[in-house]
Amino acid sequence: MPTMDIGIDLGTSNVLVYVRGRGIVINQPSVVAYDVYSKKILAIGAKAKKMIGKAPENIEVVRPLKKGVVFDLTITERMLKAFIKTAMEKRISVGRPKVCVCVPSGITEVERRAVEDAVYRTGAKTVYVLEEPLAAAIGTSIDINSARGSMVVDIGGGTTDIAVVSLGGTVESQSIKCAGDDYNAAMIKYIRRKYNLLIGEQTAENAKIAIGSVYERPEELTYTVKGRDLIRGLPKGITINANETIEAFSEPTMQILNAIHGILEVAPPELVADISVSGITLTGGGSLMYGMDKLIKEKTGIDTYVSDRALEAVVLGAGMAEDIPEYSRGTE
Repeated sequence: MPTMDIGIDLGTSNVLVYVRGRGIVINQPSVVAYDVYSKKILAIGAKAKKMIGKAPENIEVVRPLKKGVVFDLTITERMLKAFIKTAMEKRISVGRPKVCVCVPSGITEVERRAVEDAVYRTGAKTVYVLEEPLAAAIGTSIDINSARGSMVVDIGGGTTDIAVVSLGGTVESQSIKCAGDDYNAAMIKYIRRKYNLLIGEQTAENAKIAIGSVYERPEELTYTVKGRDLIRGLPKGITINANETIEAFSEPTMQILNAIHGILEVAPPELVADISVSGITLTGGGSLMYGMDKLIKEKTGIDTYVSDRALEAVVLGAGMAEDIPEYSRGTE
C-alpha cells in the first residue's frame, strides 16, 4: 500500500506524527504555553502539559483543539510547525511533503477546512484529509477494501468515532463529543460531590489511567488523589477504589454505548451480520480503560477487541493510506 510522506493524528489530547521510512517519530500532548503579552511560545507538548494549572497569569496554557476540531488556528499552526520540523530533521529527501491528516468523522466542512489550512501553512505540498475511524481501520490491518463489513470504535481525547467500513469507505458513522476528556471531568465531578475535594485535571487523568474502570474488576485497586478540601480550604488527600470509578464514569460510558447501538441500528443488515462474526475493534486511549471491551460485548452481544496498537492505530493508518482522491481536499 502506498504511503504518505507524513501522517498526522491531530488529536484533542495528543499529536502523533508518522514519517515514511521511520515510523512514528512524534507523540506529544496537544498543549501549548505562551506569553500572553509577547505571544512568544514558551513550551509545546509534554513540557507545556506540565504547566497546566500551575502557570502564572502572564502565561497561558492552552489546548488549541477542542472536541476534535481546531479552536485556535494560529496556535494549532505553530504547534504543528514545531512538531513537523522536529519530525523532518533527519529526512533525507528535500522539498514539501505530502501529508495525510486525520479528522473526526462528524466535523463540518468549515471545521475540516480549518484543519487542512493549518497543515498547509506548515509547508505541505498536498494535504489529504482522512476520517479517523477509517484511518484506525487501516492502522489495525483491517482490509477496508473487502466487501465484508467491519466496525471500528475510536475513543480519543475529545471525540469518540464509530464507523462501519466496507468496500474502501465508511458506510455508516457517527462522531460524538464524548471521550477521554469527559472521563476526566466525570472524575473531578464525582470526587467533588462525594468527598468535597477539588482536584485538578491532571490529577483526574492520572487516577483514570491508574485505576479507571467501566466494568467490575476481579481485584481491588486503589489510588490516592490530593487536592483542596472545599470545606476547610486546606490540602487533603483521599483514597478511592477502582469500582468507584465505574459509578463516576457512568454518564460518558452510557453515551458511548448508546452511540454504538445507534450505528448498529442503522447499518445495513448484511454488514451487521458480518460484524457479528468479525467483531468490533476498539482503538484510542479510551479503549484501554479496564473493561471497555467486556462491557461493549455484554451490551451488544458482539465480540469486542482492543487493538494491539490502540494508541497508534490512527496515525499508522494515516501513514499507510492510499492516495484516494475523495479523501483529498487539496491540490498539488
